[in-house]
Amino acid sequence: MPTRRVKPLPDEPKDGMYRAVNKARMEAKPEKRYAYPVQAPVLPKGVVPDGTQAPVAMDSYGYNYSVSQGWGGTEFVGFPGYPYLSMLSTRAEYRMFAQAMSNNLTREWLKLGSTDTDDDATKEKITQLEQDLKDIGLKEVIALMCDHDSFYGRAQIFLDIRSQSSDEIRDTPLLINPKTIKKEAIGKDEKITKYFRVKAVEAMWTTPSVYNADDPTRDDFYKPVGWFMLGRRVHADRLLTAITRPVTDMLKPAFNFGGMSMSQLAEPYVDNWLRTRQSVSDLINNFSIVTMATDMAQVLNGADDGASVQQRAEYFTLTRNNKGMMLVDKEREDIIVQNVPLGGLDALQAQSQEQMCSVSHIPAVILLGISPTGFGNLAEGEIRAFFDWVRSLQYRDWNWIVQRVLEIIQLIRYGQIDSDITINWEPLYQMTPKEESELRKSDADRDAVYLNGGVISAEEIRDKLARDPESGYEGIDITQVPEVEEEGSDENDSNEGN
Repeated sequence: MPTRRVKPLPDEPKDGMYRAVNKARMEAKPEKRYAYPVQAPVLPKGVVPDGTQAPVAMDSYGYNYSVSQGWGGTEFVGFPGYPYLSMLSTRAEYRMFAQAMSNNLTREWLKLGSTDTDDDATKEKITQLEQDLKDIGLKEVIALMCDHDSFYGRAQIFLDIRSQSSDEIRDTPLLINPKTIKKEAIGKDEKITKYFRVKAVEAMWTTPSVYNADDPTRDDFYKPVGWFMLGRRVHADRLLTAITRPVTDMLKPAFNFGGMSMSQLAEPYVDNWLRTRQSVSDLINNFSIVTMATDMAQVLNGADDGASVQQRAEYFTLTRNNKGMMLVDKEREDIIVQNVPLGGLDALQAQSQEQMCSVSHIPAVILLGISPTGFGNLAEGEIRAFFDWVRSLQYRDWNWIVQRVLEIIQLIRYGQIDSDITINWEPLYQMTPKEESELRKSDADRDAVYLNGGVISAEEIRDKLARDPESGYEGIDITQVPEVEEEGSDENDSNEGN
């Protein structure tokens, strides 16, 4: 990774102080920068077939233009590479971003419904399709894809239809219709995995094989229609790609047609946190500063390069503890101990953690598992806002993948696609039993008002309750409406008898 090194001092003058300072400057840790070169991505061996050149290596316009504009000297430009991003994923801080998002993305998962009447056949089909999604492990695959998107900036899922597993067929478009995907003779209790499965593929194992870079009016402009997957050609219809943080068209080849990874976005904030955390720890471990007054005449006069002074300081540091003593030169040395106040360190450390939360849009209690000291009371609205944001990502970035998988399963099992089947992501915010009871009571009062006002009928209310799995009356016969006696009917009947 590019770093900035401190240049040594000029050759003159060559006195002792010069040599001491120059040595210290050369041994200083270089400043870390986040400017990555805009260039063709380096791919692992075997991704592109032997004798074939990847299109991202030939697309020189974006690379040359970026360099000509001097972008290489600014931050957050260019792709750091998959090996570097893989190493970042081993740190707890970067894994927090990925796991917090993937866990919440799939925590409540989804349910299938239907816009048609929920007759027994439709209910049975929905139950079977939900079981098929569970059998192929789509929930776990989506969670893993979310991790990949956070680590590498791109997530992909391979649709493995067993009847179309040859390399020749993999390179052809996947048309979602009964003529292309044949109905299989699947038994009622037979698992769909015998005929269809899904597999998440890490971004480092794929690169585009062909894309349009000439006509911006076409739908495939800078959108790969084919991929190399470890030497094999796979059509984009069979290797679905999810990118939640896309980059501009000009930078797509440099990022291997992925987006910005959360790791790359958060790297400066994580580094600030690590530096702050270590500094606070070091300060607590050595909260007292020791000043040694000694004879610096030899160094200042240029007689030596300060090595003896450094050795004296190193010897003092190595032998220093709270149980011993230090012998000093009575005439030329003196020891002064200054204690550093430790108040406010918790606020500084908490603020550094808060910056990591801000770049990821994840509340501290969800990202870190705790509310750090100094954050104050965590507002419920902050969590609700995060849940709403995740829900928007579910429908924007992941729902179409679930829809495609669901269509393939229906073609394999039933030979046709039921357009009335709907995908409903479960809300992340869950009400308490008290809140649910209050909501049901409010709904009942509203329905009673509408019923008495002649707005709706009793059959319509029963139909709503029968369709709602949370009502406690799911599946009741909506035609069996009980008779309700009007108030005062008994009194009127007795008067008529007299």
